Amino acid sequence: MTESDEERRLEGTGVTPAVGVGPVHWLAADLELPDPPDADAVDPSTERERVADARERALEALDREREATAERVGESEAEIFDAHAAFLTDPQLEDGIDEAIDDGLPAAHAVRAAFEDPIAQFEAMEGSMAERADDLRDVRDRLVRTLLGRESTGIPSGSVLLAERLTPSDTTGLDPDAVAGVATVTGGRTAHAAILARALGLPAVVGVGEELRELEAGTRVVVDGERGLVIVDPDPETRARAERERDLEPIAEPVETADDRPIEVAANVGGDDFAAAADRGADGIGLFRTEFLFLDREEPPTEDEQYEAYADALEAFPDGRVIVRTLDVGGDKPLPYREGAPERNPFLGARGIRVALGELSDLFETQLRAICRAAATEDGGDLAVMFPMIATIEELEEALARLEAAASEVAEEGVDRERPEVGVMIETPSAAFVADELAARVDFLSIGTNDLTQYVMAADRENERVANLQDPLHPAVLRAIDRTTSHGSDAWVGVCGELAGDPAVTELLIGLGVEELSMSPIAIPAVKRRVREIDSAEARALADRALEAETREDVRTLLDGE
Repeated sequence: MTESDEERRLEGTGVTPAVGVGPVHWLAADLELPDPPDADAVDPSTERERVADARERALEALDREREATAERVGESEAEIFDAHAAFLTDPQLEDGIDEAIDDGLPAAHAVRAAFEDPIAQFEAMEGSMAERADDLRDVRDRLVRTLLGRESTGIPSGSVLLAERLTPSDTTGLDPDAVAGVATVTGGRTAHAAILARALGLPAVVGVGEELRELEAGTRVVVDGERGLVIVDPDPETRARAERERDLEPIAEPVETADDRPIEVAANVGGDDFAAAADRGADGIGLFRTEFLFLDREEPPTEDEQYEAYADALEAFPDGRVIVRTLDVGGDKPLPYREGAPERNPFLGARGIRVALGELSDLFETQLRAICRAAATEDGGDLAVMFPMIATIEELEEALARLEAAASEVAEEGVDRERPEVGVMIETPSAAFVADELAARVDFLSIGTNDLTQYVMAADRENERVANLQDPLHPAVLRAIDRTTSHGSDAWVGVCGELAGDPAVTELLIGLGVEELSMSPIAIPAVKRRVREIDSAEARALADRALEAETREDVRTLLDGE
């Protein structure tokens, strides 16, 4: 998408790989209460009865919503409401409400007061435990609404719902056919409401921040749940592209060019959205970012945890391939429980395979064991393993030796020995220059165009002062891609960087010799359609002209057909 002078982009955390377009509608999440009456005017016995009656009715409503959620979404998601029922009947919370009533507060105020400290305690915790505060707020507000007899207001069909935060109850009450999307000021990807939104297929972005509050009702926005963006007042081009992505029907089967050259179109996945990627027509997973298993927690995942995650991904693609990239941390992605020494320029320092073979070798070896075990499972598709940030032949050979050692260990423990396909990411100029040597040792090369552009152009991806240099269509980057695809061995070449998901560039990449494209799931339907239109000979001729271009403007002019 391009950004005009008028449209604004607010960044948050994408929850669902889907796009929604529509006018803003605000959900009033907090229930305002009037000032409480004097304590002498409150009859404690009456207020206790009111709370008990509201609790019973709230539990009955929870049962109905649990049943509906199990039917619409799934049993595991419905279990969220079991926790809410437990909160409703928690003895400590009940005692807190009684004490507040004894102090002279009416029922609704007493409920608010009793939940205040427990909510604050969860908020003070780190990681996913902090998000349990949202569940407590949900239970509190349910009880207050029941006491006040207030019903939720209707949501105009086709609108994008904005809220301070969404509760699981709010989310399960949304109709995906009537609500275009949701965005919240606060909240995280692992909150229960986010999990439910993802399960419902609702385009959703959470944790956008204070800027979201500035949007008035009726403002037109695009909610891009894949890229984690809320685009305010989108220009016609942005809106048209979002609507195309929203409306395109997935192509379930593999595709080939007009002259019968098969091109694999896969998904980049950074969480557990395997089913969502399959629903968008992905042939497999071309980039499984395993960092999500290691970050945002207080200790590393166990081998069994990792094995389960890889096995789940394979199960989602029984006829496809799942490429698991080994741990790619360091640089801009430090592990909270393994802080490394400060570096003056971490992007040129210890990251990717460098830390995996060094200070994080214990985590790397555990991960390789989990990968080898998953590769031997009979349920699901084929597993492949890919090493990130390879710069030298020595690094690759050391990584291959560690993989061989892990395979031998698990084989001695009775696991069937299955050699997974092995590949490397081409992200550095050095890797592109020795692509022939790398390709002779592995089954595939996968080009990460984001980092490759950064290092070829010596331009930090996060530095706006050099943003004009961060263009993967620069002839220097295209020649690095061509150098990689011209390795001369049997290894196949894919692209898993951002460039792969742009249909305007699909012909150029195929012309350069790329055989697999892996991208955000949301882009898959459009790219699959574009592949079917392409003639290989014409694509090669286009690539030849692009490689002869002198500037990126020349390349873009060429792609525009001018």
